[in-house]
Amino acid sequence: MNSSKKIPATIVTGFLGSGKTTLLRHILENANGRRIAVIVNEFGELGIDGDILRSCGIGCDDDGVEQGGQLYELANGCLCCTVQEEFYPVMRQLIERRDEIDHILIETSGLALPKPLVQAFNWPEIKNACTVDAVITVVDVPATAAGQFAANPAAVDAQRKLDPNLDHESPLHELFEDQLISADLVVLSKLDQASAQDRAKVEAIVREEIPAQVKIVAADHGRIDLGVVLGLSSASEETIEQRKGHHDHEGAHDHDEHDHEEFDSIVIKLPEVEREALLEAMEQIVAKHTVYRIKGFVALPGKPMRLVVHGVGKRFDSYFDRLWRAAEERQTYLVFIGHDLDENDIRAELNAQMAGVL
Repeated sequence: MNSSKKIPATIVTGFLGSGKTTLLRHILENANGRRIAVIVNEFGELGIDGDILRSCGIGCDDDGVEQGGQLYELANGCLCCTVQEEFYPVMRQLIERRDEIDHILIETSGLALPKPLVQAFNWPEIKNACTVDAVITVVDVPATAAGQFAANPAAVDAQRKLDPNLDHESPLHELFEDQLISADLVVLSKLDQASAQDRAKVEAIVREEIPAQVKIVAADHGRIDLGVVLGLSSASEETIEQRKGHHDHEGAHDHDEHDHEEFDSIVIKLPEVEREALLEAMEQIVAKHTVYRIKGFVALPGKPMRLVVHGVGKRFDSYFDRLWRAAEERQTYLVFIGHDLDENDIRAELNAQMAGVL
């Protein structure tokens, strides 16, 4: 790679559980020799998304042995608010290795604002070496169609009146809109769980928030032609100031109004559990508490493979990703992200409900 050429960086944003990690897995599994560095920012000390991406062989040599320096995990959950403290040091490391890297992928947490991150690419040291190839916003079609994370505040309010689980004040619709405002490309996900009518509804919602030149494309379980998502050469950092969002501040660069303290992230560890019992117990937790997202790894009795679980609202998905390693403790690890969550209460209720269905 010519050292004078800027490293293109793709920022993948989208709400909790929209399918960002699934899209990144697809890109990494079909890199075709591209040398890709990945930065992952998420809530939860377990680094669920980072562990899932490692299974793609990222940074592995020809023998499949993992090498360091290809995957960077930032676990503060708010990359948008701690750009200087968290993001800048990692970018400096990557810039020092620019001859070894063809592309950078950055997965933000589902609660992150992409705009401050894009603005950081205008810092002299980064601007001279890197450019934002594109900001890709992933949209969960069934969730958005249901009004859970809709761009239209009126739709959210209407949904709250119908669904007691959504009866709380929340800036979620503003965050959703700001993620769309920054987009150079919008990817619709989970279409297999949505009707044609839902897709049309969501496309209309999204189109109202994005410029005419921004394309809306669909991905089937994260599968999409890499030519559609990489190599867009958008240079988003040059136009990001023109995109006005809810969290812009005149004459200031702080993000006090974008307060992640109102979102809680708790980690629950359990022994081996039965799949159906766990899913039923998690459904009860979601019905009682304001939980936006559940994700984690599950150890099933007698099963040699690790089960990955994802929950968004009342919808849960699960799949086996890899064998448990010989030296690895077979435990269940779950991350709950939501509002006003108490770890002791969630743990006690989860154990009680598990005992009740076993």
